[in-house]
Amino acid sequence: MHGTRGVLIAADKFKGSLTAVQVAERVTAGLRRVVPDVEVEALPVADGGDGTVDAAVAAGFERREVRVAGPLGDEVTAAFALRGDTAVVEMAEASGLQRLPEGVFAPLTASTYGSGELLRAALDAGARTIVFGVGGSASTDGGAGMLAALGARFRTAAGEPVTPGGGGLAELAHADLSGLDARLASVEFVLASDVDNPLTGPKGAPAVYGPQKGASPDDVAALDAALAHYAKVLEEAIGPRAAEYAASPGAGAAGGIGYGALILGARFRAGIEVMLDVLGFAPALERASLVITGEGSLDEQTLHGKAPAGVAAAARAAGREVVAVCGRLALPAEELGRAGIRRAYPLTSVEPDVARCIADAGPILERVAERIARDFLS
Repeated sequence: MHGTRGVLIAADKFKGSLTAVQVAERVTAGLRRVVPDVEVEALPVADGGDGTVDAAVAAGFERREVRVAGPLGDEVTAAFALRGDTAVVEMAEASGLQRLPEGVFAPLTASTYGSGELLRAALDAGARTIVFGVGGSASTDGGAGMLAALGARFRTAAGEPVTPGGGGLAELAHADLSGLDARLASVEFVLASDVDNPLTGPKGAPAVYGPQKGASPDDVAALDAALAHYAKVLEEAIGPRAAEYAASPGAGAAGGIGYGALILGARFRAGIEVMLDVLGFAPALERASLVITGEGSLDEQTLHGKAPAGVAAAARAAGREVVAVCGRLALPAEELGRAGIRRAYPLTSVEPDVARCIADAGPILERVAERIARDFLS
């Protein structure tokens, strides 16, 4: 390799095994065993889903904690990240599946109220730009809980507040958005997601993502009808843009919280692109000649806006060589090549036993990194 010998590690977490920060540490250790003086820069990445706040903190943002409502209304401690007047808010911190008790699902009643409280905390902290990463939601309430936490009022025909969760929206008769937090009008609000589904219908939030939140086929039908009704009532309240947003890409992200964010004036962008901007990927790329990206599973999903695909696209555009590490590899070499990844190194190439790869992911990843060093650096 000529010129700069720098290596940039920009990998996502290996879900269930290693955080993005740990991936970077293990890869660095393996590279240095073969090339002790190699210059390594670590920039853990995330695509807007869970781990997004951690990635921002690793890149120098300050971690701020607040008590907010969890998906079932009980208090949880949620974090957001702040640097200057830019906040990174992760919906899963407040309203994610990981906030539900083990084995408990609440597809009809889980709410995004806590996500609204988290956004309010970011505004209170002085944020003028908010990157709102969405994914891994426990709720399918179309962002109604979030909007309520920010000052919207949703009432039944009897004038009562609707019950929390997507199921309760079937009873919605009146929506009043005049009380929304006025500060929202003056911030740059970015909806960061790797999901471009609309709110309802066969590709909508309930049909596509309801089942992973515990929704039965009957629940899916009920939620789809409730969200369609909710969009209709919002149309009466704020006019035709409510219907336009419901059909927009990203509206169906994270149980429809994308829809609520669009109602608040958010701009939808691919999560990994936003995060690379926020984390300072371009300047780090300038200093590197080899980029190592990766995530737990490199598969079909990866190619649709997940972190490694975004990293590879940006790195290749800058003329950098890209390789990937992963737990398991389910893509042929030519698909990887089209995505801009020169070669992938799964843990299973060192340790064929998958259970062992999961249990000992760290040490095995170091051995994988030694191979990368021998192939590309020595």
